[in-house]
Amino acid sequence: MAVESLVIRSAAPIRVCDLGGWTDTWFAQYGCVLNLAVEPCVEVAIEVDPAAGEPRLTIHAENFGPPYVRDRGKTTWDRHPLIEAALESLPLSLGTAHVAVNIYSGAPPGASVASSSAAVVGVLAALEALRGAASIHRDELAAAAHRLETDRLGQQCGVQDPICAAHGGACFIEIDRYPHAQVTPLPLADALRWELETRLALVYLGKSHTSWTMHERVIQNLADRGPEAPPLQALRRAARDGREALLRADLTAFGAAMQANTAAQATLHPDLVGVDAQRVIAIARAHGAIGWKVNGAGGDGGSLTLLGGPSAAAHRAMLQAIAAEDAAFRVIPIRFSAEGVRVWLCDSGIAHLANGRPPSA
Repeated sequence: MAVESLVIRSAAPIRVCDLGGWTDTWFAQYGCVLNLAVEPCVEVAIEVDPAAGEPRLTIHAENFGPPYVRDRGKTTWDRHPLIEAALESLPLSLGTAHVAVNIYSGAPPGASVASSSAAVVGVLAALEALRGAASIHRDELAAAAHRLETDRLGQQCGVQDPICAAHGGACFIEIDRYPHAQVTPLPLADALRWELETRLALVYLGKSHTSWTMHERVIQNLADRGPEAPPLQALRRAARDGREALLRADLTAFGAAMQANTAAQATLHPDLVGVDAQRVIAIARAHGAIGWKVNGAGGDGGSLTLLGGPSAAAHRAMLQAIAAEDAAFRVIPIRFSAEGVRVWLCDSGIAHLANGRPPSA
């Protein structure tokens, strides 16, 4: 495509309350996950300046520090391997254009809410629009993001995170044989969605999720025990129970599924539900909360999703008590995100859909 000065933007939601997580992996072989897409989204902007006169690539991951310039032909990583690997597919037709990539997440780094997967999905979607693709398919975006993390970078990564970023909403994801997955969006009535938004809370524990050594031990143990290991079965059951609860609009049952999932995580390794997480859970229980889920794989740091009880006053008191418990604890405002990644262009001051259409299923 002919390159004109333009800005391509994308926004992809993060993931909370991932019931059944750990079963979307190579060592589980099969499983199911229910997760919820929420805002704040990870925001991506790719600005193309064809008049710059040199093929310069500037990357600014705002949450991690100042921008830096990367050689577009470089084969080793600088600061952000995931972003840099995604940008390897920049169109050759850009020639000598200066490309500036800006990425920002409203969630802190290492919060265990899949912001890195959302960033990759957002970058890949923006690049598809930059290439002038006739359409952008959500399933293909999610699969490409997953391959980038696992095949290109050799990281441990389940399939659920990029799927949530690509599709949004309440996703029930069935993995019949890793990495193949089928996504069923759950229809949430307006009243249920509004009640979830009122009663769900995302609590960041004040430090980045850092437990890779422990997670490697858990993975090795599960790989040795096989896909029918009781903890994996319990996690699959929590995801199915959570799905049925939402379909019935039964928040009490949904909270019970959240609790069951967190208990199953703890059976994988006691440190997957850390001391700080236990402190927050104790406060939540004392204020009438009916559900709590350690987000992601769990471990030291990261975050929890809480489901408050029916009393709005008790819910507010719970959040105040959590903030008072530890200055490092932080409540991150969230809203349900019914749609997944979205892409649009702004050229000559005019904003419009990329290729005239939104990403398709």
